[in-house]
Amino acid sequence: MLQEWLSADALQTQVLGAPLQAWILVVVTWLVLALVLSLAGRLVISRVDRVAKRLVRRTATSVDDAMVHMLRQTKSYLFAGVALYLAFEVTGMPERLTRYAGRLAIVVLLFQTIQWGSSFISFWVKDYERRKLETDPSSVTSMQALAFIGRLVLYTVVALTALATFGVEITALVASLGIGGIAVALALQNILGDLFASLSIILDKPFVVGDFLDVGGMVGNVEKVGLKTTRLRSLSGEQLIFSNSDLLNSRIRNYKRMQERRIAFQLGIVYNTPADTLERVPTVIREVVESMDQVRFDRCHFKNYGDFSLNFETVYHVLVPDYVVFMDVQQEINLRIFRRFEQEGIAFAYPTQTLYVESSRAGAVNGHP
Repeated sequence: MLQEWLSADALQTQVLGAPLQAWILVVVTWLVLALVLSLAGRLVISRVDRVAKRLVRRTATSVDDAMVHMLRQTKSYLFAGVALYLAFEVTGMPERLTRYAGRLAIVVLLFQTIQWGSSFISFWVKDYERRKLETDPSSVTSMQALAFIGRLVLYTVVALTALATFGVEITALVASLGIGGIAVALALQNILGDLFASLSIILDKPFVVGDFLDVGGMVGNVEKVGLKTTRLRSLSGEQLIFSNSDLLNSRIRNYKRMQERRIAFQLGIVYNTPADTLERVPTVIREVVESMDQVRFDRCHFKNYGDFSLNFETVYHVLVPDYVVFMDVQQEINLRIFRRFEQEGIAFAYPTQTLYVESSRAGAVNGHP
């Protein structure tokens, strides 16, 4: 049976426009070339890997590490695809079949290109996060978004190249995708609005991961800036989630960007305070404020006559943004003012009313007791 199948006439049987004998030769050549290319490729990658390990301590950049990581992602199907095209080429197969084999090899190469590009981007992002997360969180967010865009561009270019390889007219396809893209954009305008808002946050950097924000009365630390939402961790522990477009349309207070705190407070003293003592109040308060560390005194004035007190307004600056430092300073100022007022005989005012009663002598004039 086998002898009949391998007879001269059988070997000349046409299969897809080529004799069976040629197909057997192609298969054997393909297997040999695939084995040779795979062994040679692995040998080269292994040699490059060893060289890179010796040079890693001599280079400050991570580009060489990323390149080595990318080469490690080389798959066996790349060698098989290239070997298949070479087998068709060297065995003299018909041009039509060789052309199809070449297109298949290009598709395999494009798949490998996706693997290389994705691994390069992933390695670069992880390495960048490791180096910049503590010192510059905003750049980490930017890199993540750029990595997403980079992968999207990579997949799009590879897909269009694959279609062009098989003879698809991509000009008309791109035009039709543009028209369809308008319809999709209208349907997904909210999602796209959040996406572009995230890019605005990344590029303009009104806040970054780790900043403390006040968004319409809701406060918390920024945990993550995503493509659609931004997440904050509130002081009470729950997570606050804002869509990026809504967040940018809100009034945001970024306390992390604060350089120093301006503090204004008022206190009132009683109305029966002597004028000489009243004139000393701004000086006393100024001396107290200026005796504090990390504080810059601004002013202290007799502001107005209140309903039950003579009101003084004091303004000073805490030179660090830390809220706990501000509260410690304000507490110490309050205690020192209290002590100085005791020494100076100055009394604090509190809500009181004085009622004056005037007795009438009309009854005595008319003879009544």
